[in-house]
Amino acid sequence: MSSMKMLVILLCLLAFTSLAAAKEATPMATDPEMEKTVNAIAAELRCLVCQNQTIADSHAPLAVDLKNQVRNMVESGQSQDEIVDYMVQRYGDFVRYRPPMKASTMLLWAGPFLLLLIGVVVLVVNLRKRAAMMKNDEDLSLEENERLQNLLAAEFSQQNAAQRDSSQQKAGVEKS
Repeated sequence: MSSMKMLVILLCLLAFTSLAAAKEATPMATDPEMEKTVNAIAAELRCLVCQNQTIADSHAPLAVDLKNQVRNMVESGQSQDEIVDYMVQRYGDFVRYRPPMKASTMLLWAGPFLLLLIGVVVLVVNLRKRAAMMKNDEDLSLEENERLQNLLAAEFSQQNAAQRDSSQQKAGVEKS
């Protein structure tokens, strides 16, 4: 029983030790207004590692370094435009989460609309082809119509015969 008590005491001490090691999160900047500015700028810059997140959202080491660099630039008094221009000069337009509208990024802006337009054109062409094919289908001739009726009648009689046979077999099984 004493070994069980020792185990419980050790587990309690282990739990309290982890609580004692935890620290309260300290803000990155002493000025909340400056931190707001840093976060606003970081929300405009793309993480170069993740590529689908801003550096404000990413926890990749490069994104953390970029955010710290933005913080240092804000502390040194640079404006948001100066910081974004510096990042674009260093990493290209790709670093901007919302790339500017210019010749090199025109495909990014027009691409979705072009794909939609191509899809609509393909749909219209296929619908017109289908409508034309349905108009070109002529009615069956008298001979073809008669042959069709004979085939359907033969198939119908075969199905009826098969159903009669199965019902007679069931009736024979029930009588036995």
